[in-house]
Amino acid sequence: MPATPPPAANGVSAREIDVAYGRDVVVHAASIALDAGTVTALIGPNGSGKSTLLRALARLHPPVAGEVTFADGADLRTLSGRDLARRITLLSQQRTAPGGLCVRELIEFGRHPHRSRWGGRDPEGPAAIERAMALTGLTPIAERPVQALSGGQAQRVWLASCLAQDTSLLLLDEPTTFLDLRYQVEILDVIRDLADEHGVGVGVVLHDLDQAAAIADRLLLLEDGRVTAEGSPEDVLTTTNLTRAYGIRVDVVTDPVDGRIHTRAVGRFNDVRLRAASA
Repeated sequence: MPATPPPAANGVSAREIDVAYGRDVVVHAASIALDAGTVTALIGPNGSGKSTLLRALARLHPPVAGEVTFADGADLRTLSGRDLARRITLLSQQRTAPGGLCVRELIEFGRHPHRSRWGGRDPEGPAAIERAMALTGLTPIAERPVQALSGGQAQRVWLASCLAQDTSLLLLDEPTTFLDLRYQVEILDVIRDLADEHGVGVGVVLHDLDQAAAIADRLLLLEDGRVTAEGSPEDVLTTTNLTRAYGIRVDVVTDPVDGRIHTRAVGRFNDVRLRAASA
């Protein structure tokens, strides 16, 4: 994990950005700040602009309006690719691994911004790769071919590659996809540890609202490309906000014992069972 990332680079802010596909603006005047040591989760229905907003912060889909700046004043538009890759990394949904690689070799790709231009030297690389594999539970299968992995294992390999990149900002687009329950929990624990113990600023897209409530310091709720609610999980995860955003009744309750927020979408099947139970 980032040993001691430069303090000046430990944050990024997008202000009133628009992101477009051709002439169609799909994210409208969105603002988001990722600060050191915090986890910000983006939630909302499919097609609401969560992944597009995340990609804009990594310059994979540059904004057509507004600005994105780092805490030291650096502008996203003017950074070199190498400098940007030392500051921020993205685990996206679409990834294709080159053929013939083992787990360790794929994770090594995360070290590309740190290698010298000509000699390829990277003194801190081996230790960073070992840490990334240990955090994601991949050490026992380090030499296994990537093509032989399950979907969940492959997801962890890509996450490990991002961790090996040793950036102070980490963007994760649905990182628990394909993972069984154990590894979902472990990946979420890693995210929280990165923020709490290593000062990493994390932006993560999650569909599971209970997971978002459990790990995030701040939530952004997006609807039709616009941020319609922002704040603590308690402020954002309300029945009013979620029912409006998802177009279905969503009940929100707080566990009286541990204080955790739980959500439940009430469809016709659930509604029938609830009425029967109360009859």
